[in-house]
Amino acid sequence: MRQSIDRRDFLKLAGLGGVVFASGLAGGAKFAGAAQDDFYFVQLSDTHWGFNGPVVNPDAGGTLPKAVAAVNSLEFEPDFIVFTGDLTHTTEDPKERRRRLAEFRDIVKGLKNKNVRFMPGEHDAALDNGQAWKEFFGPSFYSFDHKGVHFIAIDNVSDPAARIGEQQLAWLKSDLAKQAADARIVVFAHRPLFDLYPQWDWATRDGAQAIDLLMPHKNVTVFYGHIHQEHHQMTGHIAHHSAKSLIFPLPAPGSQPKRAPILWDPAQPYRGLGFRGVDAEVQKAEYEITEYPVRKA
Repeated sequence: MRQSIDRRDFLKLAGLGGVVFASGLAGGAKFAGAAQDDFYFVQLSDTHWGFNGPVVNPDAGGTLPKAVAAVNSLEFEPDFIVFTGDLTHTTEDPKERRRRLAEFRDIVKGLKNKNVRFMPGEHDAALDNGQAWKEFFGPSFYSFDHKGVHFIAIDNVSDPAARIGEQQLAWLKSDLAKQAADARIVVFAHRPLFDLYPQWDWATRDGAQAIDLLMPHKNVTVFYGHIHQEHHQMTGHIAHHSAKSLIFPLPAPGSQPKRAPILWDPAQPYRGLGFRGVDAEVQKAEYEITEYPVRKA
C-alpha cells in the first residue's frame, strides 16, 4: 500500500480531518510528467519573530519553537517544508531586522527535516526591498520540481507597492513556457494574487497579470499566507488556499471596520494559530490539506 494512502488513513483515524481540493479536473487522463509518486509537504506562515504584544500573544517567543517541535513530531516525515513569508516582524532598524532574521534561522535549524524552503513577507522585506532577507535566505523568487509537480515561489512583497514587478513577471512567463498545458503546478506566494480585500492590503496590485500567465495551465494551485487565517478561493479553475499564522489570527475579510489582531483568549490559548500538511496526489492534481493547531507544550 502506498505511503500516502497509509498517511491519509492515519489522519482520519487520528481525527485530524482534512479536505481534498482539486486544482483542475484531470479525470482519468494520462499525465506525461516526471516521477509521479504522491508526496507530503508542510506549510508554515507568518511567524512574525520579534513581535511583542502580550495582549495579542503572551507566548510570542514560544509559538515558533512549539511549531518546530510539532512538525518534528508528525507521524509522517514531509518531503519538504515551506515558510510562506513574514518570518519576522517589521522593524525600521536594519541591525534589529538582521538580528531577528538570524534568530528565526537558528530556531528553524531545529527542524529534523533539512529540506526547508523560505519566502519573504512584507514584514521581512518591504522596507529594504528584501536586501537583508536575501543575505540570509538567498533568492526571493525561484522554481523547483518535485516528483512530477512544478513549484513556483513568487515574491509579491519586496516591492513596497505590493507588486510582483515587470522583471519577475517576465521570469514567470519564461518559466511557465517550459511547462506543458497539463503540468501539475503549485505556486507559493505571501500575499493573495487576487483581490481578496484590497482595503486591508490583502491583494497584489499586478497579481492579475500572474493569474493570466497561469490560466492556460489546467492544473494550478496556489498556497499563500498574509491574512492569518484559513481561506479558500477560486479564480476560474485555479484554487487559492491561505494558511493560518503562528503568532495571531486576523478577522475575516471586511468583517469589521479595521484590520486588527484577534486578542488572546486565556480560556482558548493558541486559538486560530496553526500550520498545515498537504498531501499531494500527483496523478489527480489533488491536494488534501490537514490543519494542525498549535498546542501548549
